[in-house]
Amino acid sequence: MRAQRNDGESGSDTVVQFAPTPENASSDRAADQLDRAGQTILQMLRNAANLAEANSQQALETAQQFSHQLRAAEARIAELEAERQAYQQRAERAEQWLHRIYTEIDDRFLKNDDRRSAASLQRRRG
Repeated sequence: MRAQRNDGESGSDTVVQFAPTPENASSDRAADQLDRAGQTILQMLRNAANLAEANSQQALETAQQFSHQLRAAEARIAELEAERQAYQQRAERAEQWLHRIYTEIDDRFLKNDDRRSAASLQRRRG
């Protein structure tokens, strides 16, 4: 607080310091506590934000790893599906060959044996 002195000296301003009253000291302590509480809360918010950012980064990295694994698995599935299809085609061709071979054996040997047996029966009867 500023006060003017009127004691005949040149009219200069003087600053008069007041000692803190118990009310002012109490108010200062409350302000200090509020400041500390505010700083503590801000620090806790910063810590929470840092932790959330770290968790988010870790989740992103994990998601990227899973994405790479998924793409690799999809590629492997496509390879296996192509192999399965190739083996299925080979199996179908093998079945066709077996049927053709069976038919050829049946036509050449079994039917000829039946014809020979029928011819021999006719000769015996005749």
